[in-house]
Amino acid sequence: MNGKQMRKIKVAAIGAGNRLNAYAEYARLYPKELEIVAVVEPNEVRRKYCADYFQIPAERCFTSWPQFFEFPRLADAIFLCTPDHLHYQPAMAALEKGYHILLEKPIAQTWQECMDIARKAKECGCIVGICHVLRYHPYFRKFRQIVESGELGEIISINHVEEVGIERMTHAFVRGLWRREDETNPMILSKACHDLDLMVWLSGRHCLEVSSYGSLKWFKEKNAPEGSTLRCTDGCLVERECPYSALRLYYRQKRWLRHFDIPEGKDPDSVIWQELKTGPYGRCVYRCDNDVVDHQVVSMLLEDEVTVNFSMDAFTKEGGRKTHIMFTQGEAFGDEKQLTVRYFLPDKADKVFDFSASFGECNFHGGADLYIVADFLQAIRGQKVSGLLTSIETSLESHRIAFEIEKKRVK
Repeated sequence: MNGKQMRKIKVAAIGAGNRLNAYAEYARLYPKELEIVAVVEPNEVRRKYCADYFQIPAERCFTSWPQFFEFPRLADAIFLCTPDHLHYQPAMAALEKGYHILLEKPIAQTWQECMDIARKAKECGCIVGICHVLRYHPYFRKFRQIVESGELGEIISINHVEEVGIERMTHAFVRGLWRREDETNPMILSKACHDLDLMVWLSGRHCLEVSSYGSLKWFKEKNAPEGSTLRCTDGCLVERECPYSALRLYYRQKRWLRHFDIPEGKDPDSVIWQELKTGPYGRCVYRCDNDVVDHQVVSMLLEDEVTVNFSMDAFTKEGGRKTHIMFTQGEAFGDEKQLTVRYFLPDKADKVFDFSASFGECNFHGGADLYIVADFLQAIRGQKVSGLLTSIETSLESHRIAFEIEKKRVK
């Protein structure tokens, strides 16, 4: 991302939601490197916003991906940021047309579909990058550097926790788009494939065996308190005391509005209120049609007798990840904001690295959303000898593990 003059890559955006907005920001920052030349989005508000923002002509704005692929190739590559169940078919169609793809995770809904995309990419000579952006985050890159340096000896075990956070859980996995496995994926894949990828990448090892326990324990109708209603707007008697109130989260605090499409010139309050009255985000968390887990634990045996304990927990106030790696000569642990290296030898002082300034999504995952785009563009231009850091080939392992974990959990 140095802004130097180089061949501009033209990209078509399929899916114009929040993740596309993050990756496409690269085009605004570095217009000589990347240009968004077409958009495919059924939602009129989002399609129009993207078209206006990137000055895309009407003839290159499409409402469906089949319509888009009827045309000759319009770009070098595609940013494929559709919902999980709309990854496989557009990806296969794009590869048939010779497009390179930056594909939002997870790859697809089945292991066979993941392998199909990888195989098709190889046949067509196309690059497919998977958006495991955490590999590009400064904090995790430092973690990886410490592991690779060998200064702490050999890895013995890893403890990793993903604190999903109760707001994200109720927004995305109870009321929202990722609430049902048949419509998206199991939560271990839709949410935690980042974490599984990190375990593979940080350790540099393949997984040999897994076991897992988890369930949907709390967000069920049988746990609905007396006086609650189908919607938070229906005169619910316990809404003010409910920690999961949609009225508090969306209407009063104006948080998590990323999936509320507010047309230009419309009163936000009236749009939000209508959504809560009629749309999915106003439903009582105990009376949704969700079926993904709200807590899960995983044990993994990696190569070289390395063990991993991983816990995915919805019931935390804040979201975040905590990682602790034990080595033969020390340990390293952190919470994405601070990373500590501790040695067993008493004469070696601890090292502490502060990443507070690069923490969070407000600055594109510490710049990782932009770094992955830069890496993808370099790979297309052939400037990256070592290949893409998150190519589909390197990302398959975490997906294989996720599907195996889910088999073990439900059997």
